[in-house]
Amino acid sequence: MSAERDDPVDAACVGETMALLIPEPPVSGADAATFRRDIGGAESNVAIHLARAGHRVTWHGVLGDDGFGEYVARRLTAEGVAVGGRTDPARPTGLYLKELRSQGTQVRYYRAGSAGSTLAEVDAPAIWRQRPRLVHTTGITAALSESALDLVTALLAPGDTLRSFDVNYRPALHENTGGEPLLTLARRADVVFCGLDEAQALWQADTVEDVRSLIADAEVLVVKQGKHGATAFRGDQRWHHPAPEVAVVEPVGAGDAFAAGFLQGLLADEAIPGCLATASRLAGTVLGTVGDIPAPPAPGVTGSCHDRAQAS
Repeated sequence: MSAERDDPVDAACVGETMALLIPEPPVSGADAATFRRDIGGAESNVAIHLARAGHRVTWHGVLGDDGFGEYVARRLTAEGVAVGGRTDPARPTGLYLKELRSQGTQVRYYRAGSAGSTLAEVDAPAIWRQRPRLVHTTGITAALSESALDLVTALLAPGDTLRSFDVNYRPALHENTGGEPLLTLARRADVVFCGLDEAQALWQADTVEDVRSLIADAEVLVVKQGKHGATAFRGDQRWHHPAPEVAVVEPVGAGDAFAAGFLQGLLADEAIPGCLATASRLAGTVLGTVGDIPAPPAPGVTGSCHDRAQAS
């Protein structure tokens, strides 16, 4: 895989992307005769949304030398995302299954020993060669392995590039590490996204002010509050935006869309209220769909990278 470019890119999104299987129609895995294939991964979800908004974006990860890995690469490329990173011939591409049940969405991961878990600090030079204005990664990637944690730590080191980090707490992934590593990473970033529910579970932070006190050095902190909207802090200022009014199909991927919408605004030098409004709107489109990302817009509607890729 290669994403070499002469000009700087707007954003580099770094993490594991997996193949996604969704029963169609949406029933339990035991009853499904047909599964729809898709892709999913926090960072690549953000990359796709940014590319659809017209930004130059690269995704860096590790894929297996298999059909699912080839599908992930093709899908990202079709979305206008330049695919970087490498292929590991000895490990498989990760896979997960999404089911809609009466009690909500259930997600099962098959990622132990995946190619994506081999991300390491050795991958950083290829990312920096893209000269990105923004690097985005998450606590999910940091929890994949010790080597992946080393990479995330390196990417969040001080420098000229804007460093974005989404806490993305996952109990099954982070149960053996506790909240301190995620807090340490968040404190290294310039832009931090964290759900209030995540902060409560990880650090016993009960209010948005508590979260700001814990992550005081971030240039921008965005605390997502579910149905109560989101609050953003920059310096000693704060702004709040209500949650989108939408019939929720299932929530998986909405947080990634929110982060992408906010970063889209930052890349365009929008004021924080505008960033929050874009983030909320984009999250609302995902809340109304079964996949991690909604179907692409019709050609010619947005002028996005996706449209250009499809037309070429």
